[in-house]
Amino acid sequence: MNPTRKILIWVALTFAITLPLILAAFSPQLQWRGPIYISASFAAVAAMGLLFVQPLLIGGYLPNVSPPRRRQFHRAVGTLLVLCVVWHVVGLWLTSPPDVIDVLLFRSPTPFSLWGVAAMWAVFAAALLAIFKRKLRIKPRIWRMSHMLFAVITVVGTVVHALLIEGIMEIFSKAALGILVVAITAKLLLDMRKRATR
Repeated sequence: MNPTRKILIWVALTFAITLPLILAAFSPQLQWRGPIYISASFAAVAAMGLLFVQPLLIGGYLPNVSPPRRRQFHRAVGTLLVLCVVWHVVGLWLTSPPDVIDVLLFRSPTPFSLWGVAAMWAVFAAALLAIFKRKLRIKPRIWRMSHMLFAVITVVGTVVHALLIEGIMEIFSKAALGILVVAITAKLLLDMRKRATR
């Protein structure tokens, strides 16, 4: 891969992650909101960007990142992702406890809430699998399939949740980032299947 292409890949990645955050800062939904609500909302936008990074790392699609580094970064990004999700939920609970309790108990009438809760539990499950990988003593192939299954549920749930909700994300950048997250996850799944058949 030539140097120019490598630079373009990193620029495109930075642009895809930062643009939704920048545009979200101008959202009218932030007017008259307190710092807890604002930071919790931005945590959700950041989480979606981190979801885009994870398959890029696992698939080896980022230039100049060795396999050991990819695994280290994948764990670090996964940790940040979980922290973003936790703060998103906790922050919204602090600003509106009844609504969040209804969502967590699947009592909310809004469809986007169900998708968000499904994504939340899936990302927690994927993280727990990673943390207790050695203690669980699961066969590597079964572990990878389980971890990937939870990752796919997280991606689908997050993207649908983001598209349905009228939050702080600007609509076109939100749709574009959602498409990118789904597309790179689908590519990773196809590449993993090809490697398995070989």
